[in-house]
Amino acid sequence: MDKIGRPTISNIQVFKTSVTSKKIIKKLAFYFNKMNVIAKWNFDLTDCDNILRIESTENVTTEVIELLREHGFICEELN
Repeated sequence: MDKIGRPTISNIQVFKTSVTSKKIIKKLAFYFNKMNVIAKWNFDLTDCDNILRIESTENVTTEVIELLREHGFICEELN
């Protein structure tokens, strides 16, 4: 926790995805917002890899990859 009681962000993860529209992002937002360990997330659809960036208090790689695959999208973590 930081000085004012917020969870400390210990993980920043970046994923290459096949998500291509804001409409899809709005649908996925429901699931990302339900994950309490995720502090911030965003997609960059202007990037050729349709980047998903997540800041979290825990490693959520497996959960994020599975979530996107369950909804029919390709998702892989970038180093």
